[in-house]
Amino acid sequence: MLNFSSTAGEADLRLAIIECGRIAYERHLVTSNDGNISARMENGNILITPSGISKGRLSADDMLVVDLDGNIISSRPDRKPSSETPMHLEVYKQRKDVRAVLHAHPIFATTLTVSGLEFPVDVLPEVLLTLGNVPVTAYATPSSHEDAAVIRPFVKDHNALLLCQHGSLTYGKNLDEALIHLERIEHVSEIYWRAKMLGEVKRVPPEAQAKLIELHEKYFT
Repeated sequence: MLNFSSTAGEADLRLAIIECGRIAYERHLVTSNDGNISARMENGNILITPSGISKGRLSADDMLVVDLDGNIISSRPDRKPSSETPMHLEVYKQRKDVRAVLHAHPIFATTLTVSGLEFPVDVLPEVLLTLGNVPVTAYATPSSHEDAAVIRPFVKDHNALLLCQHGSLTYGKNLDEALIHLERIEHVSEIYWRAKMLGEVKRVPPEAQAKLIELHEKYFT
């Protein structure tokens, strides 16, 4: 369901967003009413979760349809657009290949930014191989247009970002890919945290890093 094609219909995209929200909520990658999920429709409009609704308890008619300028195309009368919609739209405007965006609040990855730490891209080889570097943005006031501004320099060259003290942003050709990116950054962040608690963090050797980066650029970019 999450691995939809570029021609997926609106009904299927709504179900995919529901499923993505359920997985993220049950895995504690979002909590309360936090986070946003969106998908690009075949006609270019964006299907996105509303403000103030738990992503673990979504219904098919909860989502709004907006255009790339943020104008509401369709919505239930009692549903309001997320104030972080501009952040999603910034990704879609810059990346024609992206069809899904996922903003979450993963505990361990967010903890890194609260502690002022960079993402440990060189701890697990699969991160360097598949995802590459994950930048940390400048701080932005949540629910403002600052969110779109701070991600702007990074969107074209990265598929995952950490928002300073405000969670993560991952995106891809479908929600399956966006969720995989999210799971990977949270997984390595937790391993890094646990290693630090034990007292030592071993990095992938520099010569091995160079090989992994070369493979990443060959097969994953």
